[in-house]
Parts: sequence; structure tokens; C-alpha cells
Amino acid sequence: MQLKPEQLAQQLKQHGAQCCYLVSGEEALIVQECADAIRAAARAAGCTEREVIEIASPGDWQALLQSGGAMSLFAERKLIEVRLPSGKPGTEGSKAIVEYLAMDTDDILLIVAGKIDRQSQKSKWYTGLDKAGAVITAWPIGANELPRWLTQRLKIAGLEADREAVQMLAERVEGNLLAAVQEVEKLKLLVTGKQVTAQTVMDTVLDNARYNTFGLVDTALAGDARGALRTLRGLQAESTQPPVVLWTLVRDIKLLATLAEDQRQGVPIAQAMNQRGVWRNRTSLMQRALQRHTVSSLERLQSLAYAVDGSVKGFAPGDPWDHLERMVAELALGAQR
Repeated sequence: MQLKPEQLAQQLKQHGAQCCYLVSGEEALIVQECADAIRAAARAAGCTEREVIEIASPGDWQALLQSGGAMSLFAERKLIEVRLPSGKPGTEGSKAIVEYLAMDTDDILLIVAGKIDRQSQKSKWYTGLDKAGAVITAWPIGANELPRWLTQRLKIAGLEADREAVQMLAERVEGNLLAAVQEVEKLKLLVTGKQVTAQTVMDTVLDNARYNTFGLVDTALAGDARGALRTLRGLQAESTQPPVVLWTLVRDIKLLATLAEDQRQGVPIAQAMNQRGVWRNRTSLMQRALQRHTVSSLERLQSLAYAVDGSVKGFAPGDPWDHLERMVAELALGAQR
């Protein structure tokens, strides 16, 4: 039985623990949460013992057969947990899993594995687990799927968030699901009531340090070169890494270039911003920045971004913080720098 990670909790609630599970994938957080849910269901089903088998070599698979064939000291059920980081059991592992599935045992088997390739999904051991129990694959959460995933996590936490708040959170965590869960928990603790807005995220989730990269960009977009440079130097003093600052700057510079091209093609600015997903509370900042910049000044900013990246990686001359200062100043001042 193939299950999506979000279906597991309902399946366990309705039908209880199956005799065997395979949880695999590259998304470590989801794999961990699925495994935790199965462990809890196994305890509820009477598994008072848990035996963990780490697979580091082909010979380690014998422990699975020995455990499956051994009676518990008090004749009670146990959870046998096999950890297979590679996702490839090999010849010995394949035979051991198939042999275990043929045993008459009341125990529950949980295999926690890394990514399993397509060829292995056609093998006898994989199809045997699929037929006898449940197979859960934790696929990576893409950028397009992350807002939906965040909305679901917020709902589980008893919170409701508008689109702008969810988008801001998604950009903040940059696909790191562990960071996303931490931010949701932070909101759960700090938010009064259930409603989460973009301003709520700005106030409670973004960096608690005195300076943050989002504030830096907004100050530059507002045309305050002196304030933006002060914030940039504050970030440097707080040991923020140049790539973190660069990522936030480049994101909005690319957006400005796209909006400028939309305008050139005759698209009304309000329509262009709506199509590009600009948050309502940032539209005035974007409009003011567009009034100060030209196509060439935005191209100049993108060239400076390459200079920062090159100096960080060592294939271009200069100090990345010097390049960032010029980049921030020019973003704030515009074409008439």
C-alpha cells in the first residue's frame, strides 16, 4: 500500500499499525515525523520492546532474521527498526527482507531508508513490503509546493495565515523544512489569536538580531542610502555571511528588472506587480525604486551581484563587503547615483 506522508496519520487512526512499513526519501524531517508516528502506533498496538538494527554491511541483515525468529522474553510484540541510509539493501538485504516477510511473526517491521531508485522499486523486496504493509516516500518539497505545505503546518498549529504571510515565510526558510517548523512553532508561541499576517511575520519571525537582510533591502528600495549602508555594516558586525545578504538583494533586483520590462511592454505597473506576486505592503517601495532606476542601472546592479559572488568564491578580485556597499548604495540612489 502506497501512502503519502500526509495520509499516514489518518491511516494509523482508522486502521492501526500494519505489520511492516518502509519510510524512505531525502526529506529528513518528513521521514523522521513519519517514523515517529509509526513508533507511537506500534506502542499503542502493544509493542513494548524496540530493537534497532543499523545496516552498515551485508552481514548486518542476519540480525533481522534472528530478531524475526526470536521470541520476546515476555512473549510480547516488538518493533524491529531497520536503518538503511543508502536505500539499497543489496543481495543479502533483499533476501533477508523477503525471508522475513514470509515468517509467521506478530512483530512490526519499520525500515527507515534513504532515497530508493526506480529500479529498486520493481524489486521483490520492495513490492513485498508494498503488498504486506505500507510504503511512504518523502519527496522533496519544491518551491511551488512550499506555501501549501506551510499553510497546512500553520493549520495544524491552530493558526491561519494570509497569502502574503505564507509567501514571506516561504522565502524566509528557503526550502529548509526544519527551519520552517521552527518558525511555525515560534509563531504559535508569540502570536496573540489565530490570524497571521505579513506584518506578524515581520514582527515575530524575521531575524531577532538588531539588523536583518529584509530590512536592509526595504531601506535601500525606499531610497535611504545612508540608512541602508548603516544596516549593511551592522549585518557585517553581527557576522552575517555575504551570500545571505546577496541572496536577498538579488531577489528584489531581479524582480525590479522584470517589472521594468513589463512596464516597457506596456503592462500597467499595478497589474505587473499583482502578476509577479509583490506583497501589497511593498508595492510603494517597488514603485519608488522603479522611478529611480533605468534598464542600464538595473543591469549594473546585476553585474555588481556577479562581482560579490565571484569575490566570495575566490575567482574575482575585491572584498565582497566592499562590493555589497556599492551595490546597496546604487540600489538606493538609482540611475542618478
